[in-house]
Amino acid sequence: MLIIPAIDIINNSVVRLAKGKYDNITDYKESPFDRALIFAEHNFEWIHIIDLMGSKEGSINIDEIITKIKKRTKLKIEFGGGIRSSEDVLNVIDYGVDKVIIGSLSINNKKEFEKAVAKTGPNKIIIAADVLHENIQVKGWTENSGIKLNDHIKYCFELGITNFLITDIDKDGLLEGPNTSLYEKYISTFPQINIIASGGVSSLKDLNNLNEINCYAAVVGRAIYENKIDLKELAQFGN
Repeated sequence: MLIIPAIDIINNSVVRLAKGKYDNITDYKESPFDRALIFAEHNFEWIHIIDLMGSKEGSINIDEIITKIKKRTKLKIEFGGGIRSSEDVLNVIDYGVDKVIIGSLSINNKKEFEKAVAKTGPNKIIIAADVLHENIQVKGWTENSGIKLNDHIKYCFELGITNFLITDIDKDGLLEGPNTSLYEKYISTFPQINIIASGGVSSLKDLNNLNEINCYAAVVGRAIYENKIDLKELAQFGN
């Protein structure tokens, strides 16, 4: 199983939200670039970067950080936050992003979303499905879209997309363990897709549980920053 360390950013600082709430922020007072260098030194292949203010406000604010990371490391980047048009998708790919994480756009503007998929190809896209009780949330997790996860996966898969980042918001940032049963259900229902688990990972045991159900990848955030998982052990697990 692939391990993807997370770098969530507000005001050029590494942060984590609890349950996606912007009024419950932990600021680690750390440069995103410095943290990316640490991940590169531990030989991780991918990192997961989210522009949290971009996600909330609908604008991309961290192009310089992405460009600097790509110039100084060999890390591959999956990036999300503030993607509101096909032009935004093309722009972040120009910055050096390897895969673009799309959430709200695929719900709120299907015409523009489908244009983005056509321009970049489905392999460049990761669908962010942020869920509460299997209902997809949008706009930085602040609004219920009224769309079920099952239906959205079917729609995106018909466009050729196979990469899905599924976050259980009830688990995210709490270090209480991931919603393994949710991932197991969708791995069984959609064996053709790659599910990237996100939210709640607190230990190597959690990762072993995800690995046992054949999860494609897992994003790990707070557990790294609060030293719940040794970074060397995590790197060995994911390589």
